[in-house]
Formats: sequence, structure tokens, C-alpha cells
Amino acid sequence: MKHVTLYTDGACSGNPGPGGWGVVLLYGAHRRELSGGERETTNNRMELTAVIMGLRALKEACAVDIYSDSAYTVNAFSEDWVGGWERSGWKKADKKPVLNADLWQALLALTRMHRVTFHKVKGHADNELNNRCDELARAAIRAMCD
Repeated sequence: MKHVTLYTDGACSGNPGPGGWGVVLLYGAHRRELSGGERETTNNRMELTAVIMGLRALKEACAVDIYSDSAYTVNAFSEDWVGGWERSGWKKADKKPVLNADLWQALLALTRMHRVTFHKVKGHADNELNNRCDELARAAIRAMCD
């Protein structure tokens, strides 16, 4: 099984507002950057979309280390919130619907195709690849707004 490293970030200008996502995929000496955005979205949706798009770019099942500065994304897997939401029919403990359930469902399906480990990184700090993802996400926002 190939080992891939995936860095992701999402950004939003206003929340909601125009949003962008950025991804850096690393496999051996290979590096691939991806980005995109939406005109009306939220920061959390862009964080999730970044991970989804990174995993969708993989052509076969891989061992994937995912690095994200989004506690929302990382904790949902490391603390198994997503499993609880799935078991409860995508309802939270207070019986209200889970926000972004469409993206959580897509992401959960993708994580089941790969062997995924999530890692939390500090955002806007000294992590070069996380900062690059932020640059890609913000450039996607600017491209939409120009």
C-alpha cells in the first residue's frame, strides 16, 4: 500500500461568504497541489472539502497521513464523533441535525477506502505545508472575487 501525506486547509472571507480550499499531496518525490472554492460557504465546509478533494485525487487505496489545522475535522475522527453521528442517523446528542452532514458522509466513505490517520497541526504557524495550503485556499477566494 502506497503511503501518501496530505496537507489541507480551508478559508472563508466572511463566514458564510466566499470560501476556498487548498491541498498539498506528497508521495515520495512527487508533490501535487490542488485548490478550489465556492461563492457562498463556511470555513468548516471548506476545511472538510479540502480533505475530501485530497482523498478523491488518489487513484488507489493508500495509507494516508492527513495534516489539518481544523480541530473540527481532526476531532470528529480522533474522538469518533463521526461514528456517533452515523449511528444516530446524523443527529447530534441534542437530537438536532449534524451540520455539514453531506460532507461528513462523503468524507467518511472516503476514509473507509484508505487507511487514514488524522494529525492536528497549529494553523498560521511555522508549518510550511499548512501555510502553503492556506495560500492556495486564499488564492482560490481571490480568483472567484476578481
